[in-house]
Amino acid sequence: MLDQGQIDQIIGGTAYASDGDKIGSVGQVYLDDSTGEPAWATVNTGFFGTSESFVPLANATVQGDDLHVPYDKDTVKAAPNVDADGHLDPSDEQTLYNHYSIDYGQYATDSDFVGTGNGYNTSEGYDTSGPTTDDAMTVSEEQVSVGTRTQEAGRARLRKYVVTENVTQTVPVRKEKAVLEREPITDANVGAATSGPDISEEEHEVVLNEEQVVVQKEAVPVERVRLGTEEVVEEATVTEQVRKEQVEAEGDINRR
Repeated sequence: MLDQGQIDQIIGGTAYASDGDKIGSVGQVYLDDSTGEPAWATVNTGFFGTSESFVPLANATVQGDDLHVPYDKDTVKAAPNVDADGHLDPSDEQTLYNHYSIDYGQYATDSDFVGTGNGYNTSEGYDTSGPTTDDAMTVSEEQVSVGTRTQEAGRARLRKYVVTENVTQTVPVRKEKAVLEREPITDANVGAATSGPDISEEEHEVVLNEEQVVVQKEAVPVERVRLGTEEVVEEATVTEQVRKEQVEAEGDINRR
């Protein structure tokens, strides 16, 4: 169990789990009204410390400004959400003890646990009427710090594959055909016409040629393709609840 002298020491310090893993920063310490001993601490967890988890101090230890609790980080982060507002109801207290597998009857008292925004509360009250304060009251408020972190949102892949399509082209093709030519007997050709026998059988043959279509294919480069990235900026709206302290004055007071 922590003592009163260690409270200021751990406020704002770092809380560590049983395996040495960092949990978060210590926010508030709640005291048992009956014994005045530190009983609970809140640890700021989550992204930018936006969540607050209660952890019991029954078996916790202090090393320097660090708080070491006998629980793992996941157990602390999974603690039930309790809106203490400076005060732990017995039902909330029992819910938390059940989460940490602690016998509630071992620590239950007739009074509640009380905490304040600056970290702790004592039995005499932390206000201007208490013997530990001066004649002024400090007013605090929570402020939201919003940042960004980079994480994987998806993947794009460039893949090359082969498709087959038909290509149609028309080309001229030349071919030879036999043509029967007749000419009359004239003085110019009578000699060739009568140079052979008067009556005979003969054959004449002509070779006919034609062009055939020849198709050749070759692979040629047509373009280069690469996959790159570009950065675009979008606006994201974050809404978070913050607490602030306000002061009310009662009585015959001149306001300045």
